[in-house]
Amino acid sequence: MALKILVAGGFGVGKTTLVGAVSEIRPLRTEEALTDVGIGVDDLDGVAAKATTTVAMDFGRITLRDGVAIYLFGTPGQERFWFMWKELSRGALGAVVLADTRRLAASFASIDYFERRGTPFVVAVNCFDGADRYEPPEIRAALDIDPHVPVILCDARRRASAKEVLVGLVEHALRLAGTPPPPPRRWRAGPDPARIPPS
Repeated sequence: MALKILVAGGFGVGKTTLVGAVSEIRPLRTEEALTDVGIGVDDLDGVAAKATTTVAMDFGRITLRDGVAIYLFGTPGQERFWFMWKELSRGALGAVVLADTRRLAASFASIDYFERRGTPFVVAVNCFDGADRYEPPEIRAALDIDPHVPVILCDARRRASAKEVLVGLVEHALRLAGTPPPPPRRWRAGPDPARIPPS
């Protein structure tokens, strides 16, 4: 059995990093260098050091011990690439909306998109080094999301943390579907991919 999960969020919140941290295969990335053409188009506020951007999608895979495969599709974060979201979201079990507390407004478009489509989602707050820390209830209030939507603090660079986010999403989607979550599953053992800097 295969499950499809989207990883969405604003520009530079760590979508590529999360997919790469948890994928058991070498992730497919469609990153291109930021150029002068993007000046005035791409909002680099808070991510001035960012040198690349995803222009199509990121793709990774995880296999559970009992043969259930999770396919991860990281969506492009910039507004000019949002037209791809409709195709990427087709058939998805749910979505992870990554958020950065320094730029919470960058998450609004993703949240609105999945709320309108009725797609189950969780908000995963990527706790960047040096960023102010907030508790989930504070983040929920700031994003104005429904009480049933899980808010999870994570470090997108760490495999174990990324797994917790994905498990949280699957359990949330099953609850919404009226199916009791299965007993905890063990992930198939495999090498932990080299950590990469947040994207």
